[in-house]
Amino acid sequence: MKKATKVMALAAAMVMLACTLTACGGSSKGGKLTFGTNAEFPPFEFVTSEGVIDQYDGIDMAIAKSIAEQNDMTAAIENMEFDSLLVALQNGQIDAVIAGMTATDERRETVDFSTPYYTATQVMIVKEDSDIAAAADMADKKICVVQGYTGEVCVNDMGYPYEAFKKGTEAVMELVNGKCDVVVIDSATAQKYVSDNEGLKIVEDASAFESEEYAIAVQKGNTELLEKINKSIEAMLADGTVNELAVKYTEAVAE
Repeated sequence: MKKATKVMALAAAMVMLACTLTACGGSSKGGKLTFGTNAEFPPFEFVTSEGVIDQYDGIDMAIAKSIAEQNDMTAAIENMEFDSLLVALQNGQIDAVIAGMTATDERRETVDFSTPYYTATQVMIVKEDSDIAAAADMADKKICVVQGYTGEVCVNDMGYPYEAFKKGTEAVMELVNGKCDVVVIDSATAQKYVSDNEGLKIVEDASAFESEEYAIAVQKGNTELLEKINKSIEAMLADGTVNELAVKYTEAVAE
């Protein structure tokens, strides 16, 4: 009887310890929701002196913070290379990915995506005196893209040779310094780079670049977290929060 009592006491202690470590029904990381991002994609995510989550700011960061708060959790950010995000997610290093990431069929094979929260298009950044007026005009030009971004996928699908950089700023500096003719990147981010660098302009080509939907990625089968994220996103879409953030940050980076 004493032995059984000891076993029961030990079991109860283990349950209490487990509850302490997992915040009893909260995140497996004690009430912290860790998002992976690549903070090189303004206005969605970038580093600043005072961000909404530590030094990280932008549309995505504000959304991430709101999602965590709506679920009584604290948002944390892991900043890494874009190509490493889904690997880190699958390895359990992070809980979710929010990085201006397009929900493609290929990515859906390895992760689950939330309700889309933003629709974007790809554009071309060129010098003001450039003769590039459409995507077809890039055929004989030197093209720069950001590694892993949708712009790279689009240019690759067109069959054009290109040079890929890890950061958008690096690609744009190639253009500013006359080392390339065009940078293909997301429209909102393009506005930031054009406003920051004199002598550049944006060229659109709706017939060549289809719209894309940004969504948050979670581990395959993590329906509990996905439902929480979806509920928060849908609420922010319904009350206009996402649209307000998009306007706020797009206008801010354009100043």
